[in-house]
Amino acid sequence: MNAHEPTDSTDTSGTHDGNGTSGAVDVLARLFEGEGSTEYFGEAVTQAEHMLQAGALAEAAGAPAHLVAAALLHDIGHFHGTVTGRDLMEGGQDNRHSHTGADWLARWFGPEVTEPVRLHVAAKRYLCTAEPGYFDLLSAASVHTLRVQGGPMTAEQARAFEALPGAADAVAVRRWDERAKDPELATPRFDHFRPLLEALLIKDA
Repeated sequence: MNAHEPTDSTDTSGTHDGNGTSGAVDVLARLFEGEGSTEYFGEAVTQAEHMLQAGALAEAAGAPAHLVAAALLHDIGHFHGTVTGRDLMEGGQDNRHSHTGADWLARWFGPEVTEPVRLHVAAKRYLCTAEPGYFDLLSAASVHTLRVQGGPMTAEQARAFEALPGAADAVAVRRWDERAKDPELATPRFDHFRPLLEALLIKDA
């Protein structure tokens, strides 16, 4: 496993090795319950609450299952790594969580889930260029990380982003991402999404 990938420190024998339907989703559940219970970089919700809210917003919008999963799992790359999410906030060092999270999830999910995860940070940079006023919607933490992550795209970069497979899905995930920081928003538990995730797993994973 790459040092930047999320890891699971629990017993990896038997049904909890991440292989098969229940094992893979169990690994994700433990990450939400463990690392996900920590603060979300100065926001009023935890990391897990943020991701669960994003998944719930996607579901409420009638998004297809793969986009609900991408919204739910978009920040999984923050949970572990040589460069942590706290380094991103306090040290100004990009942890490339979108890429490491997508690469880690690819053991279980197809590109319809992983590519919006991979591109959701780029989608923030894109929207800040493509939509006047989008920058004003960002939280203080998002403004800080935007600078670390490269700032708004140039016009040329924005055109290149639009041509990428999965770009439109990533923009949708990014919009839910920014709204999913509300301590008053009803937040479902991880198990609410378990059947959806299990149905999306690669069959031979």
